[in-house]
Amino acid sequence: MSGSGGGAPRIDGARLMGRLDALAQIGAIEGTQGNCRLALTDEDRDGRDLVGTWMADLGLELTVDGLGNVVACTEPGRVADSVMMGSHIDTVATGGRYDGNLGVLAGLEVIESVLASGQTPARPLSVAYFTDEEGSRFAPDMLGSLAYVGGMALEEALEITDRDGIAVGDELDRIGYRGPAPVPGTVPYAYMELHIEQGPVLEFHETQIGVVEGVQGISWTEVTLSGQSNHAGTTPMPLRRDAGLAACRIAGEVRELAHNIGDSQVGTVGSISLVPNLVNVIAGAAVMTVDLRNTSEPMLQHAEARLDEIVSRIAEGEHLDAAMRRTARFEPVEFHPAVIDLVERCAAEAGLTHRRMPSGAGHDAQMLARVCPTAMIFVPSFDGVSHNPAEYTSPEDIEAGANLLADVVWRLANGDIDSALAGDRDAAGNGTAA
Repeated sequence: MSGSGGGAPRIDGARLMGRLDALAQIGAIEGTQGNCRLALTDEDRDGRDLVGTWMADLGLELTVDGLGNVVACTEPGRVADSVMMGSHIDTVATGGRYDGNLGVLAGLEVIESVLASGQTPARPLSVAYFTDEEGSRFAPDMLGSLAYVGGMALEEALEITDRDGIAVGDELDRIGYRGPAPVPGTVPYAYMELHIEQGPVLEFHETQIGVVEGVQGISWTEVTLSGQSNHAGTTPMPLRRDAGLAACRIAGEVRELAHNIGDSQVGTVGSISLVPNLVNVIAGAAVMTVDLRNTSEPMLQHAEARLDEIVSRIAEGEHLDAAMRRTARFEPVEFHPAVIDLVERCAAEAGLTHRRMPSGAGHDAQMLARVCPTAMIFVPSFDGVSHNPAEYTSPEDIEAGANLLADVVWRLANGDIDSALAGDRDAAGNGTAA
């Protein structure tokens, strides 16, 4: 295919918002603007069906792989040559309508706008959505894209179970999305992801665009504390083996850990479950989660070592047994410098205020960055709220971000930075991820 001499077509903001609204009706949380489409549920299947219909209506070639990842390309058999866009359409249990969905539907909108313009880029375009990005039902998060790039064997991914013991493979079969395409999947020429920031930085600085340089490393740990259930009134304080107390102390020290390390370090205790969880019984057991993140791998390792010490010290002091299990671990990711520069240059030429920044959340882009040149674009989140039905990004910001995505993808597809990418792609190889 020969490239067109014209610039990137402008996207149709109203059409994009219409699709975001339509997808949000599937799994809608009553009385809110939020969504619940946990991975591989009936609601996820219905969302997949709707997005797949939109893809097919544009004449795109759809492939579904063995983990339910879906890729739609403008030219049959040319995903390896394509500039891919994408994200995910599964949500957390109390999610919003933009997280993930924007990246998929903006990618679809870019493709539709290019097709409608009559212009033909030198490379085909593709858009993908990946299974179980959130990790809310099946850990780890970014499961689909992790397997797509060869970071987890398909057989291992299919055997992962949710809290009810239901396996990924069984649910894929049930909803009809265990496809024939191989895993790992086909590596595209480059990958771009548009996403809401999910944080307050852009809004605080009154900035329209985040030029994302990379993604923080993530460490998830499950801590199990075992003590002794006993009567809340008759057991003297010095004689207690209180797992609930220890869990609370650990939570407090996780916050202090993050403050003391400083810089980009954050730490969160997002879940504590007590047994027997009764008002007049000392908790005999506690299971809690700790989420540690940092842009520096050595500092993340330091935080993990500090967490190990905190749990051991508090458990010993309260006469408890403690077990720790890492449930997810991803190193920090740096996106491709040439693609980051291209995003920044396109934003400046469009007159959009912008700033370079890391991503505090995990994204499918961090997995694709293992195998091809990758970068991300952020648009502001109102009040920094995400993973919440109140999640909101204005139509104006969405349209600005989608038009920037179109511009960057257009230039990638027409070879604007081929020379800057050639050496890296030769070193990485092409075709299927390994």
